[in-house]
Amino acid sequence: MDTAPSRGEPLSSVLVDACGWIALVDARLNLDSAMAEVAGAPRLIVLDAVQAELDRVAGQRGGMLLDLLARRSESMADLDGLRHSDDMLVELSGSNGWPVLTVDRRLKERLIGAGGSYIEVTGQRILRHVQS
Repeated sequence: MDTAPSRGEPLSSVLVDACGWIALVDARLNLDSAMAEVAGAPRLIVLDAVQAELDRVAGQRGGMLLDLLARRSESMADLDGLRHSDDMLVELSGSNGWPVLTVDRRLKERLIGAGGSYIEVTGQRILRHVQS
């Protein structure tokens, strides 16, 4: 497993998981500069199910910069036949080569197992791209 920051070719797209976005906001990372280190200037994609989860959490805690995410991302309809956002993220990551911004340990394991990849917020308040 390659855990070195990816500084090569920019990634075309990054899927956003709710916990990944929350971790990025909580770490007070600048979206553009943090993402540039690992992915260039990718298109951020938010599944409808992930957006619904973010909206629920925002109602409880606020301060999640959802307006920034809405301006900087594209929404994507949920995948037919899959009910859970993690299943959709694993499918899309594996089939398109798009990493998932997440800190969810089980999702990260599933992504690597399926040939996908992820971008995580580390304890040093930086992003790291991990690939299988």
